[in-house]
Amino acid sequence: MTLKAIDLFAGAGGFTLSAINAGVDVLAAIEFDKAAANTYKENFINVGKRKIDLRAGEEGDINNVEPSELRESLNLKKDELDLILGGPPCQGFSSHRINNAGVNDPRNALLLRYFEFVNEFSPKAFLVENVAGLLWNRHKDFLEAFISLAEGAGYVIKFCNIVNAKDYGVPQNRKRVFIYGLRKDLDSESIEFPPKPTHFSPNTKDTPNWETASSVFEKLPVELYERYWDEYFEDKTKLSREQAFELLGSLKFGKPFKKDDECNFHMTPSEMMVERFVDTPLNGSREDAGEKHRLKCHSGKHKGHKDVYGRILIHLPSNTMTTGCNNPSKGRFVHPWLNHGMTLRHAARLQSFPDSFDFYGSATERSRQIGNAVPPLLGKILIRDICSRLR
Repeated sequence: MTLKAIDLFAGAGGFTLSAINAGVDVLAAIEFDKAAANTYKENFINVGKRKIDLRAGEEGDINNVEPSELRESLNLKKDELDLILGGPPCQGFSSHRINNAGVNDPRNALLLRYFEFVNEFSPKAFLVENVAGLLWNRHKDFLEAFISLAEGAGYVIKFCNIVNAKDYGVPQNRKRVFIYGLRKDLDSESIEFPPKPTHFSPNTKDTPNWETASSVFEKLPVELYERYWDEYFEDKTKLSREQAFELLGSLKFGKPFKKDDECNFHMTPSEMMVERFVDTPLNGSREDAGEKHRLKCHSGKHKGHKDVYGRILIHLPSNTMTTGCNNPSKGRFVHPWLNHGMTLRHAARLQSFPDSFDFYGSATERSRQIGNAVPPLLGKILIRDICSRLR
C-alpha cells in the first residue's frame, strides 16, 4: 500500500522529494513564493509527471486555502491521509535575529495555521521542520500553543528537538528542529525517533564518518596539499604533515556537473572581493585574511560573524547553507581554493539535492530556495522511519 502525504509551505520541494524517495505519494502542495513554486512545478509535475495538486502564488497563500476544500478536492475522508509535511517560514524564529526580534513576527502564526490542516485531515502523523530558534524561550508561546492543539486533537508529540543533518550523511552541519506528531491510536512506547545516526565524528571509533564538503567539489589538486599544510593544518590541528597529506588524499570528491547545468554559476566578484579571496588562506575565514582586506567592521574588538567571506572547510561537513548561500558576504560560502563563491550547484549538492533537480528564478531566488529546503537525504531517512509504522 502506497502511503499518501501533502506538503505545506513546500518551497522548491525538499520535503516532497524526501517523501517520494521514501516511497510516499505526495497528493498536494502549497507554496506562496512564485519562483519556488515554479521550481516545484518544473521538477515534479512537468518533468516528473506526477499528479500533484499544486496551489501556487496567490492561490498558494496558506491563509487563503481552506483545509476542508483541499481535503474534499483530493477526495479524502478524515483519517485517510497518512502524513502531513511542512516547514512554515522560519524567519521569525531565526537565530540571526537578536534580542526579542521576531517575537511578534506574523510569520510565526503560520506554525498554528499548519495545525488547522492537521485538524481537518486528521492524518496518521505529521512532521514539521523549522530553525533551532523555534526552541528559544522567546517563542515558547507559539510552540506551546502548537503542542497543546496537537495533544487536544488526539496526537502524541513523539519528538520536538534538534536534528543535525551531518549525522545522517548530508555533507553539511545543519541543525534544525523537527516536530513529529503521531495519532494516539497508533502510538507505542517502543517508538524511538529520530532513527539512530548513520554518520559520526572522525574523532570517534564509530564509522562511517561525517561526509565532508569535499564530496561536492571537484577533486582537490595535489599541488595544493602543501598550501593546506602551511595555511591551516600545521597550526590549527595536531596532525603531522604526513597525516594531513594522507587526509587530503583520502577526501571524496564530486563528479563533473552535467552539461549546460543552469545552476553551475557563481556570483561575479568585484576586484576588491577577488583581492580579499586571494588573501584568505585555504580553510580560512575573514579573520584569517591579511589586515589590508580585513573588513573594518570586523577589525579590533568587534567579532561579528566570523564566517563571512570565509572558505568552505574542505575536510569537514560544510557550514549551514542559508538563503544567502550564493553570496560570500553572507557566510563561509567561498570556494575551497578558487577565488570566487561556490556555485549554486555546489550549494544544492551540500543540501543533498541530486544534480537532476534544477532550480528556477533569479540567483537570489534560487539561493533562497536551496537554503530554505529540507535536505532530501535527511528527510527521506526521517519519513521512511515514520512510515515504517504507518503501513
